[in-house]
Amino acid sequence: MPEWMHIPVFFITVLVMLIGMGGLVVPLFSGVVVIWLAALGYGLVAGFGTLGGWMFGIITVLMLVGVVIDNVLMGVQANREGASWKSILIALAAGVVGTIAFPPIGGLIAAPLAILLYERMRAGNWPDAINALRGLAMGFGLSYFVRLGIGVAMIMLWLIWALNR
Repeated sequence: MPEWMHIPVFFITVLVMLIGMGGLVVPLFSGVVVIWLAALGYGLVAGFGTLGGWMFGIITVLMLVGVVIDNVLMGVQANREGASWKSILIALAAGVVGTIAFPPIGGLIAAPLAILLYERMRAGNWPDAINALRGLAMGFGLSYFVRLGIGVAMIMLWLIWALNR
């Protein structure tokens, strides 16, 4: 790649990574995958080299953890607050369908509503259903901060790679 191309490629990669960071707010928009794709694109265009290969490997592991962690934390916390695993799976499915049908906020509405209504039907009372919903919300809040930390770490690793090529 010609030397003059490094600056535009660098800034395009930063822009895509910032879009990924913004996507961390939406549960079913995988911001860490967008950040990973930006790093992959940068590597394919600018080259990986030895340092880039190692950094991209670590970035890949972080992306995989980030993809799984939000569902795990939300599910575990909802379960701790009394939600059944069946209602958690129903909420996850509702979140996926809601996001596809009404992006970007459909999933944010569908998943909590599904867990609330299913738990109300299962438990037979509103307080238990609200506890399950509270657990889902606490898990989402915790997972947001974990994904944010993972996203920042991924970008820092990419910066080390990009600035030391």
